[in-house]
Amino acid sequence: MSLRPVESRRDLRDFLALTDRLYAGEPRFIPPLHAQVRAWHRRGVRLYVLRRRGQVVARTTLHADAALDARLGRATQLFGLTEFAEEAAEELLDGILAAGRAAGKETAFGPVSLLPNQAGGVITSGFEERGFIDSAWNHPYVPAAYEARGFTRRFESDTWICPVPDEPVFTFDDGRIEAERLRVHRGDRRRVGEQLPILREMLNASFARLGYYTEISAEQLAAQTDGLAYLLDEALLLYLTKADRPIAFVLCLPDISRFIAKIGGDLHPLHQLRLLATRARYRREAVLIIKGTVPEEQGRGYMRLLSRELHDGLRRGGYRALRSTYVERTNPGSAAQYVAMGGRPLHGYTFYDRRLAS
Repeated sequence: MSLRPVESRRDLRDFLALTDRLYAGEPRFIPPLHAQVRAWHRRGVRLYVLRRRGQVVARTTLHADAALDARLGRATQLFGLTEFAEEAAEELLDGILAAGRAAGKETAFGPVSLLPNQAGGVITSGFEERGFIDSAWNHPYVPAAYEARGFTRRFESDTWICPVPDEPVFTFDDGRIEAERLRVHRGDRRRVGEQLPILREMLNASFARLGYYTEISAEQLAAQTDGLAYLLDEALLLYLTKADRPIAFVLCLPDISRFIAKIGGDLHPLHQLRLLATRARYRREAVLIIKGTVPEEQGRGYMRLLSRELHDGLRRGGYRALRSTYVERTNPGSAAQYVAMGGRPLHGYTFYDRRLAS
């Protein structure tokens, strides 16, 4: 067996269908959206499959990113959307390593789709807990397979789940609101296009110091948030201005993971209409996608103000739980807010890398 590029429509169908077999009858796995994978393929992201007796048993992307190379300080073979049957792990991972060496890369890093600040990763614990949108779920054999082939953990993290508190958990001196000219802004479906550039500026500033983070362009953010207005609960997108300058933000979305799992990731127009008609069912839990404060305003309690307003919106919206995408274990400040809510780690989470000998 060897990795073969996805070239035909059949190849692409087989690439997408692999997870239907690997996770058959497994509701904890949330597949990536087919439309997103097809869009990456059209943009030239290289998709590969590994076949055994004609049937796909593993898949991956093989791609690179100059900005991440500069961030990590070395030429990196990125891989993502990486799924494999247990018996195909060795062949797939060796194929990824061979591709990296052939391309003159120093390191293989992943799984990332397409970058670590977008999506990807592997869960290393909490397998009994279901996955959710913008996060990973995999079989327990997956981390063992990576580590057996010499991959090491990088950016170890946790996802979290928190009950929505019945009473306010976070306090803020409201006298500061007028004194510091603070204003909380809420999402607006009709103005999402205007609000996204404001969020992007704060996002890039807030995460610039993280080792894995590369600046998100306007094009990348538009692709990642395509359809946001369709899903948005306006009370769950908040940003804070100080003297009219944006300084902090938080974005949550209703958790539609169960719906995405049910349709196998194929959110075609008919399924979009079904989701629109039944979206009230998916407002029992929310997913915190991203939050941040610009560096010069960190440590001044502004996220406490946004968290207070967010939790008020969650309570009024009838949400019972808030899930969070991965938080690095070296970032205890972010996790502290979840602890204050009575939350707990949900999944251990990691990326993997391996040096490539010449």
